[in-house]
Amino acid sequence: MPRALITGITGFAGGHLAADLLNRGDVEVYGASIDQGRGLEFLERPVPLTTVDLQDASKVTELLLEIKPDHLYHLAGQAYVPLAWEDPWGTFENNVRPELNILQTMVRYHLKTRLLVVASNEVYGAVQPEQLPVDENTPMQPQNPYGVSKVAQDVLAYQYFLSHRIDVIRARPFNHIGPRQSPLFVAAAFARQVAEVEAGWRPPVLYVGNLEAQRDFTDVVDVVRAYALLMEHGQSGAAYNIGSGQPRSAQSLLEGLLAMSAVHIRIERDAARLRPTDVAVIYADNTRLHTHTGWQPTVPIQESLRRVLEYWRQVVRQPNYVPEQQRHPAVKEA
Repeated sequence: MPRALITGITGFAGGHLAADLLNRGDVEVYGASIDQGRGLEFLERPVPLTTVDLQDASKVTELLLEIKPDHLYHLAGQAYVPLAWEDPWGTFENNVRPELNILQTMVRYHLKTRLLVVASNEVYGAVQPEQLPVDENTPMQPQNPYGVSKVAQDVLAYQYFLSHRIDVIRARPFNHIGPRQSPLFVAAAFARQVAEVEAGWRPPVLYVGNLEAQRDFTDVVDVVRAYALLMEHGQSGAAYNIGSGQPRSAQSLLEGLLAMSAVHIRIERDAARLRPTDVAVIYADNTRLHTHTGWQPTVPIQESLRRVLEYWRQVVRQPNYVPEQQRHPAVKEA
């Protein structure tokens, strides 16, 4: 039975990927994270977890030589765009150094591991209307430091494929949503606020930023299924967009969530939520992914939103829940 190692397993997508692979039952799943296993309680059975700082090259070598994974899903990294504006070098180092350590270990010890590197649609950046939907040949024009770090990850993986014939696949997921996502991200931020209003934790006011921006939102269940299919069927060295192929505005997500609540909630704009730069519209051409793996999205957006809202309704009902406004009373939510 092949061994699969997931870096960043305690993260949003990492946990969902672990659940997907465990459900398949045809692979041994191992995890690596800088955290000590928090957030994996929902898995149907425990996963062997190594607590490790992937920026430490010697620790990465120890990890790979001990587990000897057949498949390595590299999901670890800093994924929040606003934080990248605050700490661009920290984001770059956090996202690029671990991957370099993995690649160097694979080369030095002649590992036959198949590696999936997760970049982002942020590599495309400033796309023009005539470039939509964006395919994998669209020029990379990142507009923020996070996007730059993801370009570096993507190109670094390709360089090692060319120079050392490393068996690596480059994934470029677009926005994904689902339960357990950080409320720093738009759908979870909206859902938490709605759930807190319903539970009486806050006044019936929901704070928002740019609602006009259109993104390609895909359920995390479909995204991690794409990762697994790429590991099985992806072409070595190739890049793959992962997205529904449909643009949706933040406004439409908000309206979908509000329609599921019986509480009347007022909307207020908050200039602090606006990014220094923001692409008006971006969505994926997923033809290559579909052609090579047969993948297509299966979870309707309304079902995704329902699952996110139900998750936050459960969270805010927990006896030890502390609302955001009590934790950071001077800071509005993202």
